Amino acid sequence: MSEQTQVQPTTSVVERTISAVFAEENQIDGVVRRLIDRGIPKEDISVMGRNFQSQTKITGFISKRDVILGGLRSGAIFGSLFGSFLSLLTGVGVLLVPFVGPIVAAGPIGAILLGATSGAIAGSAGAGLVSVLAALGMPEEQAALYQTRLAAGEFVMMLEVPAERAGEYQLLLESAGAKDIHVNESPLPRAAGQCNSPEDLSPEIRSHLSDEAQTVFVSSYGAALKQTNDKTKAEQAAWAKVMEQFDEDENGVWSKAKSTV
Repeated sequence: MSEQTQVQPTTSVVERTISAVFAEENQIDGVVRRLIDRGIPKEDISVMGRNFQSQTKITGFISKRDVILGGLRSGAIFGSLFGSFLSLLTGVGVLLVPFVGPIVAAGPIGAILLGATSGAIAGSAGAGLVSVLAALGMPEEQAALYQTRLAAGEFVMMLEVPAERAGEYQLLLESAGAKDIHVNESPLPRAAGQCNSPEDLSPEIRSHLSDEAQTVFVSSYGAALKQTNDKTKAEQAAWAKVMEQFDEDENGVWSKAKSTV
């Protein structure tokens, strides 16, 4: 089958993460489109970079409070992508990474950098890219190289694939000009889809919601997830319900109940 003919996304379980560096944006553009044409789901592709072309027109910054259960709050995607390959990916936004500066991050790596997952990775998210990638299982020397490349204006791609096809996709990346390729023996972590209690929320997100707002969020998220079976829509519905019932206080916590009169 020609790569020009788009196939349905693969339903295979992802078991490996292939990371690579590209020097030019047009290399990333080409390989993203080839991967999607081959059936790789857009949710399994992550891209980071500083020097994307100006016509992508992504402006503004997002913070940890814009992320919940791996997704972005409504309004966290800025600007217009004008047909850029970035518009094909999930969760595109601009964020600050320590020791690198402002970068565009698309895909699940963006949520990880913002501390959306719990445990060691969330605790590493404020310490720079090296700490995050090392927590994901990448050797520290390789992680430091990626941070240096990113700071220098190059681009990092992370591709999650089934184990039996890792070699195939590694060759595809190499043919597209990738360098400093690394294969990790596990996919990127995802936050759990179910949210049964406030304890299921990441600590950083809970710190921006009062106890009452956490209860509202959890209830709204669960109801929307049951109705739509779509985590992103459920997250957006939950945030909308919180913002409908609460205002932020001076510390950025959604705690001030709105008057119902």
